[in-house]
Amino acid sequence: MSDPDVVVLRQKIHGIEGSDYAETLRERLPDREVALARTPAEEREYLSRARVATGFAVEEEDLAAAENLELFACVYAGTGHLPREAFEEHGVAVTNASGVHGPNIAEYVVGAMIGHARGFHRAQRQKQRREWRSYPTTEVYGSRVAVVGLGAIGETIVDRLSAFDAETVGVRYTPEKGGPTDEVVGFDRIHEAVTDAEYVVLACPLSDATEGLIDADVFRTMRSDAVLVNVARGRVVDTDALVSALRNNRIRGAALDVTDPEPLPEDHPLWGLSDVTITPHNAGHTPEYFDRLADVLAENLDRLEAGEELRNRVF
Repeated sequence: MSDPDVVVLRQKIHGIEGSDYAETLRERLPDREVALARTPAEEREYLSRARVATGFAVEEEDLAAAENLELFACVYAGTGHLPREAFEEHGVAVTNASGVHGPNIAEYVVGAMIGHARGFHRAQRQKQRREWRSYPTTEVYGSRVAVVGLGAIGETIVDRLSAFDAETVGVRYTPEKGGPTDEVVGFDRIHEAVTDAEYVVLACPLSDATEGLIDADVFRTMRSDAVLVNVARGRVVDTDALVSALRNNRIRGAALDVTDPEPLPEDHPLWGLSDVTITPHNAGHTPEYFDRLADVLAENLDRLEAGEELRNRVF
């Protein structure tokens, strides 16, 4: 058994097998040895000999035995679940999947905005009743959109909104960095960002600064015809405050790909609200996922050998 250049750890992402990822990498890296670990024993064996591993996580005890490992390419954008100190102690660099989700999640956001503007959820209910009845609609074109989070996903959302001539305001940790939006403010100015927005899009990571960011007070500031779109994390929103805002017509509607709690219990009141669309944390699903991951990993293999800074390095 030869030492692999890359080992693909056991995983399923959005229902796609890790074997598909391994095959994609083999096609992209014909001169490299790509191994697929199918059992815990194979993972331990390959990790002890591989230079690069890719997957969701590496257990600390396996990391301790991974003497040749130089890079762990996490297949998720978030890396908060990884034992950072252990990776740093063993000198293993970690990269994430930042940017991989940009196109597909941006499409979800724009689709959700159009769906609420054109009343598609109402049309579906009327279809089920076989009810032919006209209803008022709005347009996304020319609207004002607050985009909370200007990472790779947020920036892609803003790019897609340019086709709708939307006025945009971005909210980020470091507003002095600027961004692609017409205006950029910090999280401490969230009320200013949402006060005139017809759509408030959440695309930020979950942190101490963002947990519960969209609370009852923010809902009171938002326009009564505003729509909340959440592709961030459920806990960025105070769920009880959201239910209250919807029930009392403080906002027009919500499109939720993430919820708190998650999965959303069958008896949760959000299910019964007609102006809410809910998807099961599905905005990230795309058949292009592994191709985009392979692009990042292939580039980083070249950078690793050249001693250059790694793309998407988080620590």
